[in-house]
Amino acid sequence: MPKGKIDPANIPDDGLTTKQRRSLPITAIHTGPGKGKSTAAFGMALRGWNNGFNIGVFQFVKSKTWNSGEEAVFKRLGQLHDETGVGGSVEWQKLGEGWSWLRKTSSEEELAQHANEGWQEIKRRLQAETHDMYVLDEFTYPITWGWIDIDDVVETLQNRPGTQHVIMTGRNADPKLIEIADLVTEMTKVKHPMDAGRKGQAGIEW
Repeated sequence: MPKGKIDPANIPDDGLTTKQRRSLPITAIHTGPGKGKSTAAFGMALRGWNNGFNIGVFQFVKSKTWNSGEEAVFKRLGQLHDETGVGGSVEWQKLGEGWSWLRKTSSEEELAQHANEGWQEIKRRLQAETHDMYVLDEFTYPITWGWIDIDDVVETLQNRPGTQHVIMTGRNADPKLIEIADLVTEMTKVKHPMDAGRKGQAGIEW
């Protein structure tokens, strides 16, 4: 992809230089019914890691027993950084109790509490500027389910200090999130192997 050229008519009158604008924090959302929302977010995180960013990944709807290919790779990259100083540090957290079918063993109140506790931890980290880039994977779902207050999320993201980038994934992103985001991508499914009855495959889904 060629380097973008900005139309002079679209340059904001904010008193900042081009270099300063390139350091502004990005709020990004990958939403929509199509495949690839998390994959795209992890691709951005990979770029961040290569630029020396401290990466924090927080998964809200993934089972703690589900070990994805991305998780394995990023943990190895974190080890590489610890051993050699290459790239950035990596922390990968699975919050709550995973997939929705696990609600059979936990009440909705307990799951909501776990999700909110995870969000409170992220708020603390944002305030402390713990990471340079956050991936809040499947974050739209606990918001949709009413487990995390959307107004609190909006206020926190709008007022976070420093230049921390936040990338959120999941279907049906709340309009309030979309309004405050700098970058919104909607994944639209055109065709999927599962439509033909095929199951998920190693290297494709995980």
